[in-house]
Amino acid sequence: MEEERLIAGGLRSEDIELETSLRPRSLREYYGQSKVKESLSIYINAALRRHDALDHMLLYGPPGLGKTCLAGIVAAEMGQNIRITSGPAIDRAGDLASILVKLEPGDILFIDEIHRLSHAVEEVLYSAMEDFEIDLMTGKGPTARSMRIALPKFTLVGATTRAGMLSAPLRDRFGIIFRLEMYSPEELCQIVSRSAHLLNVKAEPDGMLEIARRSRGTPRIANRMLKRVRDYAQVKGNGCITEEIAREGLDMLDVDQLGLDRVDRTLLLTMMDKFGGGPVGLDTLAASTGEDANTIEDVYEPYLLQLGFIQRTPRGRVCTPLVYEHMGRVKPESLAAEEDKDENE
Repeated sequence: MEEERLIAGGLRSEDIELETSLRPRSLREYYGQSKVKESLSIYINAALRRHDALDHMLLYGPPGLGKTCLAGIVAAEMGQNIRITSGPAIDRAGDLASILVKLEPGDILFIDEIHRLSHAVEEVLYSAMEDFEIDLMTGKGPTARSMRIALPKFTLVGATTRAGMLSAPLRDRFGIIFRLEMYSPEELCQIVSRSAHLLNVKAEPDGMLEIARRSRGTPRIANRMLKRVRDYAQVKGNGCITEEIAREGLDMLDVDQLGLDRVDRTLLLTMMDKFGGGPVGLDTLAASTGEDANTIEDVYEPYLLQLGFIQRTPRGRVCTPLVYEHMGRVKPESLAAEEDKDENE
């Protein structure tokens, strides 16, 4: 049986329930993403003063940063209902039309993984976003005719981890576009502390900070780690999450001081040992490690890039000197020579 992963993989039902219960309900409770919050607060207040729907909004960035949560907050702040779906769930144009016609004025329609919408569905979405109406074909052959249906003014909130895969016509129809950034340890510490309070978990500030440091800048991972460390504290300690308990619990989960897990280390060691530090192509790396290429690119790479452990080049992925230091490996002569050259210059 494959061991449980905190970083990637499918969510268990209790994890889904946990994440839903811990989601903030307002911008005031939402920690981090200060620039996004500040701008969004202005846009929401302006729309409320005009008694108008908020402009269509696109949220993009690595998974687990709170895109779904932010969509729910927008609906709550606007005082409107939210309808949640995903790109893969909308197979045909008729599926989208049935969702759109049920919306009430001002409602929020949240489409996760919006980059996975089919071209036919996108075509329907263009007129819905721009003109708030859709054209549907009824009948077949000689009896076929087009029917135009007016829609209430709504707000589409799209979320994606791969903004580059969105077509230009769809991307251009979003009036508000935000990129969500990785969280700092201090911001994650606030999130973990709030979650611990909601879960009635006793925790010391140093224990919360230890969890935050190892959470890869991602609230979703931080909350999952909190739950696992809570279990460890109840069995191995007195139920209180101290710095020592947090460190021991996360070490048991094979998560190191920087938040790297077994898969991260496998990727890095494969690049160093099998390919001399790179360059190595994404598909080759995926085949060598048994991981899905999209998972590597969307889940693991963003954090490794942020740490400065790997670089993307036209020829493939390359390890940097930093990863050799962290993994306790000797740098290749080529890297050492380049460093000496830079120092001399």
